[in-house]
Amino acid sequence: MSFSNRTPREQLAYAVGAALYMPATRPTIAADLITGKLSELVTAVIDLEDAVADLMVDAAEYSLIQQLSRVAAAVDSGVLPQERLPLLFIRVRSTDQMARLLVRLEDSVRIVTGFVFPKFTPSTGERYFRLLDDYNRCREQDEPPLYGMPVLESASIIYRESRLETLLDTKRLLDAYRDYVLNVRIGATDFSSLFGLRRSPELTVYDLAAIRDCIADIMNIFGRAEDGYVVSGPVWEYFGTGNDRPHQLAALRETRLRDALMPELPNQRHSALGTLTEDVSATFIREIMLDKENGLIGKTVIHPVQLRTVQAMYTVTREEYMDALAILENRDGSLGVMKSEYGNKMNEFKPHYYWARKMIARANIYGVLHDEQRYTALFREQGYARL
Repeated sequence: MSFSNRTPREQLAYAVGAALYMPATRPTIAADLITGKLSELVTAVIDLEDAVADLMVDAAEYSLIQQLSRVAAAVDSGVLPQERLPLLFIRVRSTDQMARLLVRLEDSVRIVTGFVFPKFTPSTGERYFRLLDDYNRCREQDEPPLYGMPVLESASIIYRESRLETLLDTKRLLDAYRDYVLNVRIGATDFSSLFGLRRSPELTVYDLAAIRDCIADIMNIFGRAEDGYVVSGPVWEYFGTGNDRPHQLAALRETRLRDALMPELPNQRHSALGTLTEDVSATFIREIMLDKENGLIGKTVIHPVQLRTVQAMYTVTREEYMDALAILENRDGSLGVMKSEYGNKMNEFKPHYYWARKMIARANIYGVLHDEQRYTALFREQGYARL
């Protein structure tokens, strides 16, 4: 399905997908968006926080306002069709900066989907959502709403002695402003910095014990079926394509992926992945697959070469899709369990119901992979990320 910042929140939350960060000081933001330079771009986060030096904040704000004004004018004139406009978010430094931007952006705010709130805690976060509430209550009815995406990355969340209390307080705050929460995001880089850690390109974030345990607790609080929050995967920090390495690395990466991630599966179950190329890191793929298995949807990315891979990997396989349909269509109480169409598992209608809903929500955004198609073919598919 197509989507925009006017799409209902329940569907839009799944559509954020690969969120590309770009500094607000970048002078070509408007030109890149208007010309469609990044054809796979679905979501852009214009960063006023970590990507901007402290002495450049005023210049970055000015640049942001000018760039978004140009984009809004291009949309109004038809130069940039609305369906080609990605979801746009602004990552702010503080509530004061957000309040200032809501005024200074003027009419351009209508092309913005929302704001990203860094280092979010209950004590710092409520004013962010009060600002959203004030804006949304006063906006014209024909204007799209603004959403918030809090980033969980503070010391009080990663440190074990304060984690549970902080997460529960955070959830109570988000529950109070539920209609404005689009995604809950995880800041693994900030978490790692508190321990002096930085994972190598051969390891996933789940290989760092302290970070893995924290992600597990975040999902335990926000990933429950009765709540339905969409939690996104943490950033992958490496974007080298491997073109400067020996060609043998392609085969090595594929072997590592299959041996490390799927050693217990028979060969025919590898077919959905296909053959990796030098331009795709097997560890990056493995991390996305672990994100999915743990219930995370989408991922923060820092380079355009990562966009297509993230979008492709969230495509639902036909087997998953048919299982999900069967579960939803037969949940009338007449049956409790049924053999899957593929004849390799049992679908239990009550335990698998929430999983099935998530699969259909993902399929509506990312599509369904044909049995004879491979994920790696989508890595090379031009313009795949946006239908």
